[in-house]
Amino acid sequence: MKSLISINDFNKEEMMQVLDLARKYEAEPNCPIFSDKVIACIFFEPSTRTKLSFETAVSRLGARVIGFSSLPATSIAKGESLKDTIKMVSNYADMIVMRHPLDGAARYASEIAGCPVINAGDGANQHPTQTLLDMYSIWKTQGTLENLSITMVGDLKYGRTVHSLLQAMSHFNPRFRFVSCPELEIPWEYEHFLDSRNIPYSQHNVLEGQIQDADILYMTRIQQERFQDPMEFEKVRNLMSLDASMLTDTKPNLKILHPLPRVNEIATDVDERPEAYYFDQARNGVFTRMGIITYLMNQ
Repeated sequence: MKSLISINDFNKEEMMQVLDLARKYEAEPNCPIFSDKVIACIFFEPSTRTKLSFETAVSRLGARVIGFSSLPATSIAKGESLKDTIKMVSNYADMIVMRHPLDGAARYASEIAGCPVINAGDGANQHPTQTLLDMYSIWKTQGTLENLSITMVGDLKYGRTVHSLLQAMSHFNPRFRFVSCPELEIPWEYEHFLDSRNIPYSQHNVLEGQIQDADILYMTRIQQERFQDPMEFEKVRNLMSLDASMLTDTKPNLKILHPLPRVNEIATDVDERPEAYYFDQARNGVFTRMGIITYLMNQ
């Protein structure tokens, strides 16, 4: 029984198998091959794209969906432990898709569940299914995952999508630029990770001048929910933003990705630019998550 909790649970070959499945499902999205399965989507914090794309993926694969979408809707609100909740849900389902606000909650769930667990985001830790759909988007737009220049912008400290993506792309000889305010720089453990693999990177505090040689511009929002002090959030909320005037003299293959939701870090005048790919990226989530479910069900 295999789960997907961290992107490091998949090696390079397994990631490529999932991307191949995603391409297959994009060509033929209605494949009811799991009509005898029940998949629980249990979300302990809010979600739009991840929850809906997982439920769409499950439905297109022919399985049935059960679950909940907020903490007050569960018996945890009555005092039930996470352990008891997971044990109960795994009695009802063949697979669990779980989002939780605490780092490590998904790993804990996988250790006590009687079925595979997919991490749909745990705190500021990991978001491996977003990473795989990001990789699929990069693969589709660039024709390769190898030797790309990737600029990551915004909340690099708490941004679980950033942490997962840089680990996944480390298999493909990337070059990174990290652009953030000093309070939200990439954590040292990810710098150490890149150093240990001799992957080049640089850090910058201003976005201007860091876009022109990028193949992928990966924007992220400043996450208010990760700040305990509202004043600290107000200090940094508007420091990293992109508008169409900044997209001059860029590479012709540049694509702008964003895990969404967007707040004010990408101006709406970027939406009609050929570089904008974030809404197509969200659509790719259905096919990629179909691939992930299929791969894990068949293990």
